[in-house]
Amino acid sequence: QVQLVESGGGLVQAGGSLRLSCSASGHSFNRYNLGWFRQAPGKEREFVSAISRSGDTYYADSAKGRFTISRDNVKNTVFLQMNSLKPEDTAVYYCNVDFYGLHFWGQGTQVTVSS
Repeated sequence: QVQLVESGGGLVQAGGSLRLSCSASGHSFNRYNLGWFRQAPGKEREFVSAISRSGDTYYADSAKGRFTISRDNVKNTVFLQMNSLKPEDTAVYYCNVDFYGLHFWGQGTQVTVSS
């Protein structure tokens, strides 16, 4: 079992920035594929970004050019730097671990972008 704890969400004005963090338990962090997803009210959870165990990064079209995912394998933490935030980025953001097909989720952190 992998425990995930997200932090860094909050209320920000459009055009502002936030940095989300997700700390993971376990001794195999460097073997995790890591991702961020989000779910807005009334909508399904959607992919935002991912970083593989080898450091390859992936982004949804909505995140390209504005968001940056990174990982710190020493601190067992994955980050999502979000810049130029828009009201449509408002959602609960969830951290995800993919450990060779086993998926684990954090509890989520709320991001609200005001116009």
